[in-house]
Amino acid sequence: MQENITKLRRGRHFFAGPGPTNIPDSVLHAVAHYTVDFNAPDFMEVYQACVAGLKRVLRTEHELFLYAASGHGAWEATLQNLLSPGDRILMLESGYFSLGWAAMAKKFGLVVETVPADWRYGVHITALEAALRADTQQTIRAVCVVHNETSTGVVLPLPEIRAAMDTAGHPALLLVDTISSLASMDFRMDEWGVDATVGGSQKGLMLPTGISFTAVSPKAMAAHAKATLPRHYFDWSVMARRPHHGFVGTVPIAMFYGLQESLRLLEEEGLDAVFARHARLAEAVRRAVMAWTGNAGPEIYCLAPERRSNSVTAVFLPEGFDANAVRRIAYEQFNVALGGGLERLEGRVFRIGHLGDLNEPMVLGTLGAVEMSLKLAGVPVAGRGLNAALDFLTESAR
Repeated sequence: MQENITKLRRGRHFFAGPGPTNIPDSVLHAVAHYTVDFNAPDFMEVYQACVAGLKRVLRTEHELFLYAASGHGAWEATLQNLLSPGDRILMLESGYFSLGWAAMAKKFGLVVETVPADWRYGVHITALEAALRADTQQTIRAVCVVHNETSTGVVLPLPEIRAAMDTAGHPALLLVDTISSLASMDFRMDEWGVDATVGGSQKGLMLPTGISFTAVSPKAMAAHAKATLPRHYFDWSVMARRPHHGFVGTVPIAMFYGLQESLRLLEEEGLDAVFARHARLAEAVRRAVMAWTGNAGPEIYCLAPERRSNSVTAVFLPEGFDANAVRRIAYEQFNVALGGGLERLEGRVFRIGHLGDLNEPMVLGTLGAVEMSLKLAGVPVAGRGLNAALDFLTESAR
């Protein structure tokens, strides 16, 4: 037998990354649908029901445009459809993905100004308001926010951001990335005054990667009518004339059968119950990490308890220890996949995703493997994190 053969892994693979996420079996079966005519009336019924269901999850009555693309495609479409070369936008720094959105905007000839922030906390709302007040000519066209920063596990408070914009009396559009928050934590597009919402299929919606979308307010649609950035495949004006009110090209029909099932599962559980489950499982993970933290051990990367994400926890290792070594042990010895650190956090954090199709045994199994991996990697661990999570979940079940 060759010595370099990959180690056999028995039992079910535990995927604990922050996205893509685990896909329910019923959704997998639904996606395995035979090919149909996407212009046929019976498929149009499925498509329209999915659009209506997505709007319920987004809590919006506004326009919705869909793309055969990951979330990055939806980012690109949103910038292209709302802005013109030379327009100023304000990016709220929260981590790797907020800076990625800014880099994309610069390539389109937009002038990007960033409200800087410590990644362990996220932007201060007062800094946002000050930046808007300083724009006395009100030339900033949009404020861009990542609701839940997947790289850091930091959530930004959207109602406070909207309030700061209103207090400053600034007319900029509010553009929000909900890729790792939608269907995992509360989001209210219309109530919170969001003008464009970017989302994707592969996280809280429990689908394969491949569909993304933008929900668009009337104010944003008016801006679209004046925007001059070049676009073709992502052109909302072209999409609005299509029978599906979306997709310049072929519609990915199989994904809509899956989306129909994922929406059914979300509404069967109830959105409030979905959010409560995510909050409960996230707190169990946080209790485990806090138990490990003493004796200079791992700690939760986000320093603001009120901003800690209910969909992903970034775990920060002490100086001198390699987070990728922990991830490697977890994967190779225990068949558990964890998220890695991005950009400046490479090797400093690993990320535990706790969103989508997830329950208590899955979280506890992941935490047990992580605790073993930390010890095998020689990382100092103060207490039994698994026990802390177990105690919390037991009490929550009473």
